[in-house]
Amino acid sequence: MDILKVILTSFFSAVTLFIIAKIIGHRQVSQLDFFDYITGITIGSIAAELATELEAPWKPAIAMVIYGAICFTLNLITGKFPKTRKYINGSPAILMNNGKIYRKNMKKAKIDLSEFLMMCREQGYFDLNDIQTAIFENNGKLTVLPTSTSRPATPEDMKLNPKQDYINTEIIMDGRILDENLKRMGLDLTWLNKQLKAQGYRNAKEIFLGLCDKDNQVTLFALQ
Repeated sequence: MDILKVILTSFFSAVTLFIIAKIIGHRQVSQLDFFDYITGITIGSIAAELATELEAPWKPAIAMVIYGAICFTLNLITGKFPKTRKYINGSPAILMNNGKIYRKNMKKAKIDLSEFLMMCREQGYFDLNDIQTAIFENNGKLTVLPTSTSRPATPEDMKLNPKQDYINTEIIMDGRILDENLKRMGLDLTWLNKQLKAQGYRNAKEIFLGLCDKDNQVTLFALQ
């Protein structure tokens, strides 16, 4: 009987966590600031407790809902009232600009010189003379603006006018034909079968991944 209860509470915990994550949004994963990080850890810990709570599972469930509601409410507030963002999420800090390192801002951000240099190296800058401005963002990441002489050359610098690149569209994945993507590109199965045969394949089941560009050029990766 206890095993059944564990299964049910674990399932309930997973469903509750999934719903709360959807309500809060993908920002919890992709753009964590300090409060989001703490909230994510807390909700995850409560979800783990809920999975093994056999006597009163509703208690951690309510706690999860409350934490989720608080996070959702704060996101609404910062969305409607931009001025509140610096108080709730924090604000970026300029750590270096025009050859000058701002010690006070580093203290406010609670990072030391060793951490700053490590962040610069992670961005590919081993010489601080190559950096015009370094900003410590409120999600804990360092954004670097290189000096004009250190940034990579662009086509505009070289007076070139290259064609715009576009994202390729998946038309086959794991041996399955993605009919909706084909239709969106104005293509059909007859056209696809011709492309497969032209590259020496009998059918889509032999393909791990198939991509099609804006010019209807197909790139195929076979199953190994």
